[in-house]
Amino acid sequence: MKYSYWLHKRRWLQAAFFTLFILAPPLDIVRLDLNLGHFIFMGQNWTLGIDRFLAGEASASEAALNIFLRAFLPLATIVATGFWVAWKYGRLYCGWLCPHYSVVEMINSLMRRSLARFSLWDRTPLSPINPDGRRIESSRWYWIPLLFASSGFAFLWAVVLLTYLLPPAEIYHNLLHAELTHNQFIFICVATLALFIEFMFARHLFCRFACAVGFFQSLVWMANKKALVVALDRERVVDCAACDAACEQACPMRLKPRAIKRKMFTCTECGRCLEACEQVQAGGHGNAGKIQTPLLQWLSDECARDVSERDFGQRPDVPSDCFKREAE
Repeated sequence: MKYSYWLHKRRWLQAAFFTLFILAPPLDIVRLDLNLGHFIFMGQNWTLGIDRFLAGEASASEAALNIFLRAFLPLATIVATGFWVAWKYGRLYCGWLCPHYSVVEMINSLMRRSLARFSLWDRTPLSPINPDGRRIESSRWYWIPLLFASSGFAFLWAVVLLTYLLPPAEIYHNLLHAELTHNQFIFICVATLALFIEFMFARHLFCRFACAVGFFQSLVWMANKKALVVALDRERVVDCAACDAACEQACPMRLKPRAIKRKMFTCTECGRCLEACEQVQAGGHGNAGKIQTPLLQWLSDECARDVSERDFGQRPDVPSDCFKREAE
């Protein structure tokens, strides 16, 4: 399996979804219009359909049916779909689509170039040599693009979030002509400041515990012992000795991918650790003198139990060919 190929696809998906996130309100794909008091979906007004009932022109049963079809059913479908994806694949939305996570990875990259770390709170600097052999030296000059990127994305997010609540044409017109209302100005300023602080100082903490969507996915994923996991081929663990923990240095969430599932609670299935291991085992920096398949691989079903149940002295009985099957 070529993890580099899948990560290339992942970056395209992230870019496409980030673009959709920005353009959805102006294109009336989906947004909540507080002025109108209801959602706009695919250019159409999405209401509860109880206006006729309030006007005395429809029965209570008709109003209840409208509420079920227009509110409960769509919401239940979204929740059920999210539950199924999280049950099977964990925080796949976070690692492959989430616009916030895309910004997290970008700021990680700039912070590494400025501080040799992914976070201001990391004590140990990262290795300057990538698993593929490329050398990345840190420089204080990268503080300039880091601050510009953090503040720029914070401002962009603040404006976009406001367009999900108020008519986008009004917001962008007022912004371009410096005619923002008092409330609009306050919202953008406060949101920009809050997001800047979060991007600079607490983006990993937010992804781990403050994001309700991500936390929900993690809880569902942990309940399924056969869900997709990053697993270590323990029979070849000696080949990790020459490596400088490339998988840990590649992880945007600052996790230890070789650990058991309980300690990987906030894994986003982004695959960065798998790509790093693949590059090392293909002859990259830290290779143990062998050209072989990566020690870290994605596993699911019965094979995933080796990671999800390996805890408190337990050694689950899993198929012996799990890693061979994945490598073919």
